[in-house]
Amino acid sequence: MSAPADSLQTGRRVEEVLGRLADTGDREVCAAAEELVRVLMDFYGCGLARITSRLDAEALAPLLDDELVSSLLALHDLHPEDVHTRIARALDAVGEPVQLLGFDEASGTLRLRAAAGGGCGCGGTGDGVRSAAEAALASFAPEVTTVEVEPAGAPPQPLLQIGTRPQAPVRVP
Repeated sequence: MSAPADSLQTGRRVEEVLGRLADTGDREVCAAAEELVRVLMDFYGCGLARITSRLDAEALAPLLDDELVSSLLALHDLHPEDVHTRIARALDAVGEPVQLLGFDEASGTLRLRAAAGGGCGCGGTGDGVRSAAEAALASFAPEVTTVEVEPAGAPPQPLLQIGTRPQAPVRVP
């Protein structure tokens, strides 16, 4: 039995198959296929929950670096690390230096800045960094649904300061 390439590819494949079934127009077949996916997800989720409940933190720790295991634990809400720790783990796996600017949990948007390159002055491309980050995040932090990348050396966004203006003397003509 060969393992799927990654969770992102597997998710896309499941959506593709369900989409093909939906395109047939047979609602009963489509509903049965979606139910089958849910039943299998529940079954495997319960099995993973039993496994993780029987492992202590020390035994589970090495498994958290495995992209497939980590994605399954996150998918079934069994991952022992919080989302911010998993985002950091994913960014470490990207292979290109990036700066984390923030994560909006409500929208699932992760903001990054591509770091300057290693002496050549070119830096990572936004698309290359985004692709690498999305692939790693799919495994380690599927809560991230959108990755926004600012180019290296982008000026920081100005801080909008709201306050009262100093009162200027009123001129009377």
